[in-house]
Amino acid sequence: MPRRIEKIREAGVDELLAQEKDLTETIFRLRFQLSTGQAEALKRLREAKKDLARVKTLVRAQELKAGKD
Repeated sequence: MPRRIEKIREAGVDELLAQEKDLTETIFRLRFQLSTGQAEALKRLREAKKDLARVKTLVRAQELKAGKD
């Protein structure tokens, strides 16, 4: 898990925004799979939600940092 966080932190703003869009689409697809009864989607859904929260946090932190400068 720490490696994934470091990889996300090293990404630029454009990469983070692209990742945010991809994760949002992934979550949508996983929710659809979950509603059709595919149980393995639950674990991936939780991980995707956490990754999306990490990405959004880093994007917001960079926005605040840019606002101070």
